[in-house]
Amino acid sequence: MEAAAPARVLVVAHKTAADAPLLDAVKERAARGPSSFTLLVPATAHGLHKVVDPEDQDSTEADGVLADALPKLTAAAGSEVHGLVGSHNPHVAIEDAVNLHGFDEIIISTLSPRVSRWLKLDLPSKLSGLGLPVTTVTPAEDA
Repeated sequence: MEAAAPARVLVVAHKTAADAPLLDAVKERAARGPSSFTLLVPATAHGLHKVVDPEDQDSTEADGVLADALPKLTAAAGSEVHGLVGSHNPHVAIEDAVNLHGFDEIIISTLSPRVSRWLKLDLPSKLSGLGLPVTTVTPAEDA
């Protein structure tokens, strides 16, 4: 009897990529069954670049997030977590990753609902069009 292929889980985060709520969510997902994880960090446009040339961004900040978060996520997952840097637009970055690499589910980690731009954009709901389960991880409001 052939074992089922591990679920391919896309983890999307930036400022919260190494935070406890996401690490706990990855650990919990890994415990539910065979899975492989990839962390996608959207590149961030700052200042006038947000308007003038948001696509032409240096990935240094995103690379730093990956360098910090990947070892922690690997420990939480119990297996190596791979990293990707995507478009400055998180929706485009996620669609590109799903279309190019094929994933079975998505975990999005955001800042608190009070300040999260991704939640204000209703990103989790917009991703439902991809036909994949989407889990949203946010810090506790009192944190």
